[in-house]
Amino acid sequence: MLLSAAAPLTDAPSVRDQLQDRIRSMQATRLDERALPMLPAVAGLIPGGLRQGSVYSITGSTTLAMALIAAPSAQGAWCGVLGLPDFGTEAAAHWGIDLDRLVLVADPGRRWMTVAAAMTDVLSVVVAHSPERTSPADASRLAARLRQRGSTLIVLGDWPGADARLRVVGSGWSGLGHGYGHLTHRLLEVQADSRVGVHRKQLELAG
Repeated sequence: MLLSAAAPLTDAPSVRDQLQDRIRSMQATRLDERALPMLPAVAGLIPGGLRQGSVYSITGSTTLAMALIAAPSAQGAWCGVLGLPDFGTEAAAHWGIDLDRLVLVADPGRRWMTVAAAMTDVLSVVVAHSPERTSPADASRLAARLRQRGSTLIVLGDWPGADARLRVVGSGWSGLGHGYGHLTHRLLEVQADSRVGVHRKQLELAG
């Protein structure tokens, strides 16, 4: 589902409410009130798991963001992608993300915060490219909205007050032999910086 940021999402509450009601009625599975499902490949990466009402920032990998939203999507969650015009829907489908329940807003223009707030009002998980500038006050207001709605925001880039920051510190591929073979898996070393400490984990993600 491709939307244009030109549509006045927050200036027309009735439209927003109708979309919210429609998505809720189409949810295939009611997700847990606090924790979202995670693929085995990324389980344990974030202490406490991927939580509803939280914000996570990722530096260095769109693939990691896809891996994080794959399990919620497969279990019926509506997800969104904001500010990523080159987001690969074919790769997303490969991860098991349901494209019929994926809302894409390629370019929010100058209304990033407004569009992000509208999306998190109606979607379970939103992946967004960070805007050029976000004030701590704006980030705090959006975080309060997430807690109220029970939505999860995954930001590609820095984000003030993120509940956890994931940074890819190393990567490689497996599958090639001595001059032959196919790339089959991507290897990532991820550093997770959260409120309970800092740790590193090696992930093997399907190519």
